[in-house]
Amino acid sequence: MDSLPYFLGFGVTALLIWVSTPLAFRIGLVDRPGGRKNHRVETPLVGGAAMFCGFLFAVLSINDSLSHLRPFFAGSALLVIIGILDDFRELPVWVRFLSQVIAALLMTVGGGVVVENLGFLFDAQEVHLGAWAVPFTVFGVVGVINAFNMSDGMDGLSGMYALTTLLFLAWAAANGGMGGDQRILLVLVSVVAGFLAFNYRFPGRHRALAFMGDAGSMFLGYALVWFLVSLSQKPAAPISPVTALWLVALPLLDTASITLRRILKGRSPFAPDREHFHHIFLVAGWSVPLAVNMMVTMAFTLAGLGFLGHYTGVSQWLMFYAFLGVFLVYFWGVRRAWKVMRALSSSTYQPREQISSK
Repeated sequence: MDSLPYFLGFGVTALLIWVSTPLAFRIGLVDRPGGRKNHRVETPLVGGAAMFCGFLFAVLSINDSLSHLRPFFAGSALLVIIGILDDFRELPVWVRFLSQVIAALLMTVGGGVVVENLGFLFDAQEVHLGAWAVPFTVFGVVGVINAFNMSDGMDGLSGMYALTTLLFLAWAAANGGMGGDQRILLVLVSVVAGFLAFNYRFPGRHRALAFMGDAGSMFLGYALVWFLVSLSQKPAAPISPVTALWLVALPLLDTASITLRRILKGRSPFAPDREHFHHIFLVAGWSVPLAVNMMVTMAFTLAGLGFLGHYTGVSQWLMFYAFLGVFLVYFWGVRRAWKVMRALSSSTYQPREQISSK
């Protein structure tokens, strides 16, 4: 296998972050302390654009036909541009939402990547969506994009989530004999790794050197949902639709859980707060690296269970209801954890580590 695209993906992404950081400070493309945010210094929001450019540069060196991915490139470019504008000055929610819907339509109508069936959710009966396939897929695409956007609250977390899912997807593509998809997925792995070189808190590093911003979280979310759907809907698909849920389980569980909690409290599901899963660890006094490593381990474990269930022949309906069971336990556990934390704390929570609210 030619390794040049992967070296280019990592190297170009890292180089672009490094050279664009001074420019980001000059033009104000930075995440500033204050408000709901608790980081202490301005941090450049250049990771998303760097990953996208690194990805484009790397895939050009692959000797595969990429014509079927033109809608993916177009949708990704749209989300990155809107994300950069949002990072400069926060855009209205409807603008971001509209861009995500357009990207989803590029995926479904333009690219033909659609969730046409949900697998065998009721034992021997496969669930086909028929006329509801495109609307369902658009809803799912927007949901996954926002799940990754909302998970981008601690240094390294969203990037490590994406890296975990991409590695499992690349493995699945290899097992299914889909070399072209595998190469694209490994390029995505390389660009995320290039970003994490600046974002992850390695030993001796006390803060991130760059953030991915909305441009990066939307790009990664879109890339993941594209290949989750593509690999689960192809003839002789290497993963089932239910397995796809497990591969992004933790971001989906957190987003669904916090959205439901906000609605039950009579609040907007889009209203930012500090009640995400990762905030529990910080309230409990964990450091950011320890909390991130714990959550990534959990995400890897859940993805691994889904992968193992698929390749050992566990019934899809059983894996689906197991996923619903995990969600119920997660929802109850997080609510209970917050009640305990509030009972133990007599003062307003002030984190000692860098986090953000989404």
